[in-house]
Amino acid sequence: MVQHYLVKGRVQGVGFRWFVHREAAEIGLRGWVRNTDTGHVEIVAAGTPEQLLELKAALRQGSRGSRVDAIEEHELLENEGEKLGPFEIEGAW
Repeated sequence: MVQHYLVKGRVQGVGFRWFVHREAAEIGLRGWVRNTDTGHVEIVAAGTPEQLLELKAALRQGSRGSRVDAIEEHELLENEGEKLGPFEIEGAW
């Protein structure tokens, strides 16, 4: 199963991407997380429905210092997950 999430709130400049990366890697998901130009955080994650539920619960909770106001979510086609590797942060160095 492949899910796309857009997390809105105070989620940039508060370690949110690193938090998502750690949670997703612990759960065993494949995919990526990145900031958007509009101040949100975008995530694509592939795994079992149970793993994705666990990730969504973590996203709702957020990292220390973050505030999650909304999570937009939609399922992607299974083949969109084929190229996903180990979970990574895009645009971070």
